[in-house]
Amino acid sequence: MSDLQATLSLIMRGCDEVLPEDELLKKLQLERPLRIKAGFDPTAPDLHLGHTVLLTKLRQLQDLGHDVLFLIGDFTSLIGDPTGKNATRPPLSETMIKENSQTYTEQVFKILRQESTQVVYNSEWMNQLGADGIVRLAATHTVARMLERDDFEKRYKANQPIALHEFLYPLLQGYDSVALRSDIELGGTDQKFNLLMGRELQKHFGQPAQCILMMPLLEGLDGNNKMSKSLGNTIGITEPPNSMFGKLMRINDSLMWRYLSLLSFKSEAELNQLEKEVNQGRNPREIKIMLALELTERFHGTIAAHRARDEFEAVSRHGMPQDMPEVKLIAGQEGVALSQALKLSGLVTSTSIAMRKIEEGAVRINQEPVKDRHYMIFPGEPMVLQVGKRHFVRVVVEVA
Repeated sequence: MSDLQATLSLIMRGCDEVLPEDELLKKLQLERPLRIKAGFDPTAPDLHLGHTVLLTKLRQLQDLGHDVLFLIGDFTSLIGDPTGKNATRPPLSETMIKENSQTYTEQVFKILRQESTQVVYNSEWMNQLGADGIVRLAATHTVARMLERDDFEKRYKANQPIALHEFLYPLLQGYDSVALRSDIELGGTDQKFNLLMGRELQKHFGQPAQCILMMPLLEGLDGNNKMSKSLGNTIGITEPPNSMFGKLMRINDSLMWRYLSLLSFKSEAELNQLEKEVNQGRNPREIKIMLALELTERFHGTIAAHRARDEFEAVSRHGMPQDMPEVKLIAGQEGVALSQALKLSGLVTSTSIAMRKIEEGAVRINQEPVKDRHYMIFPGEPMVLQVGKRHFVRVVVEVA
């Protein structure tokens, strides 16, 4: 395999679609680093592993010698991306955008190389574009063209409102590519219309058109739906190492290979060898531990990742971790309600959730299930409170 073919193979690993592939080959033969653009609207303060699919691909491109333009859509967030939405999306406040943007820049360098990453904000050129520039930009496309977009078309046919400012979003995202003179833009498969808009506008402004790498949307812990906070199936990159490791160990075996392909920095040859070994009888749990260790180490460091692995193995062997938080509760002779103890010890966020967990049989004291929602804990010997399989606290109740 030639160097160019090997490079193309690495770039295309995990990609859902590359447009157009022949142009990408030509760009890769240019004697300069390519300008790789990826945009992120700061809609939430924390990133999860679904977001890092793009970041992982960006890092691979950096390792090949190219430059990353990490675009924070602080201006476009004022509109709100309508992609995949069946209703007008409320815009974010400027304060929230600023706070979330700061968090993003702190998190992404756990994956990206800082020296070959340029963090840019599209308000820099959008504010300069001004009202007349935006009107001229809007004149480049028709309403009929915008209604070709799948989510707009569905809402229009269903007589659901489409606000005029939503038509501006793909135009502004496309103009980002013009302002940055990007060679390649990365995005999810749900962004195809917006990504192609960048190509069209670059041609309109007399620039070489960018190539497009579309990455799949990563499934969450349920194995079916895309990773999303609203669905509660995420693995956040700022979660504690024990939580991250434990969640990664919960994914099913088939999803494990998808995570490896999209998130691991192991080579294609290494992944093929691991799959071959599993087909020959190796326990896939061993591969999952490798994945969980690699990703936890990426975001929390080697020491924390290995501790999380050891803790997970200890719980698997003995039913409870050797190390766990300790909490002292003060009560009268009448003791403290178990539901209150669960809340005070941080195992749940409210007594109502505690009550529900008790009734569901998810609460144990010293590994024995307790289903009485009125159960009382009295001063005496330390005890281990447990919620679910992985959450433990050693509690001591003392008299006030």
